[in-house]
Amino acid sequence: MHSEIMPAFQQIRNAVLGKDEAIKRCLTCLLAGGHLLIEDLPGIGKTTLAKATARSLGLTFRRIQCTSDMLPGDILGVSIFESRERIFRFHPGPVFTQILLADEINRAGPKTQSALLEAMEENQVSVEGQTHPLPHPFFVMATQNPSEQAGAYPLPESQLDRFLMRISMGYPDRDAEKRILKGEVRHAFSELTPLLSAQKIISFRQEVQQAGVSDALMDYVQDILEYTRKESLFHTGLSPRAGMAIVLASKAWAFLHKRDFCLPEDVQAVFPWVSSHRLQKSKDLTGFSPEEMQDVLKKIPLP
Repeated sequence: MHSEIMPAFQQIRNAVLGKDEAIKRCLTCLLAGGHLLIEDLPGIGKTTLAKATARSLGLTFRRIQCTSDMLPGDILGVSIFESRERIFRFHPGPVFTQILLADEINRAGPKTQSALLEAMEENQVSVEGQTHPLPHPFFVMATQNPSEQAGAYPLPESQLDRFLMRISMGYPDRDAEKRILKGEVRHAFSELTPLLSAQKIISFRQEVQQAGVSDALMDYVQDILEYTRKESLFHTGLSPRAGMAIVLASKAWAFLHKRDFCLPEDVQAVFPWVSSHRLQKSKDLTGFSPEEMQDVLKKIPLP
């Protein structure tokens, strides 16, 4: 792993036990400049992952609990008339942070979801005709509970596409769970210190953008895209935007592993988590798991 990121990774993994792969995917998504959707059950450690990541990287953190009665202004902020000065003054909402945890995003109504996702896309907020830039870096970690659909507003395909990756964390293994039950996580969390900075993360993102991708590897990514478009298993294939997401995530994965160029194994490492929320099965319009996406890769020749 990249020498400057390794200390932060080690610190996060002390607070999020037994979830090394989830941490790596989270860091990959952040370094790529994307946003992360975590689909998992309550109590698995999603909030701990978000807080530990923010604290270890030296970034500001806010959390919002999405509800059906939440308004766009509750997230973005509002302009309030100041009678003494006789002007409207903008009061920023919780979105004005560097890492935002949007808990149970599928509980928020469509207008509120749309407002947040537009801010994610534009890196700015528009209120009452005034545009307000968001902090840099800006990284959203949104969660949703896959088992509860009553009273929920599932994200439509067009908005799922705004998330670079979708992951699940799963239950901890037996050893990690025992350490959690003993309270070791609380102790590790209390000792978290900033090991990087916002400026450093911005610099890392610039390096990620410059990572090399050969024509042969681009052809491999295109072969993957074409397979999803031609194979009857898929309702619709992956879009060019999805292809760009695969390339960008591959660059970030390569950077995380101390390389300034991409290899086929970088594409294979990120593809299941970049693609699974962007595809549906043609027979019943249900989604794919990352494991099913890994099986797809086996059918496409390596460059």
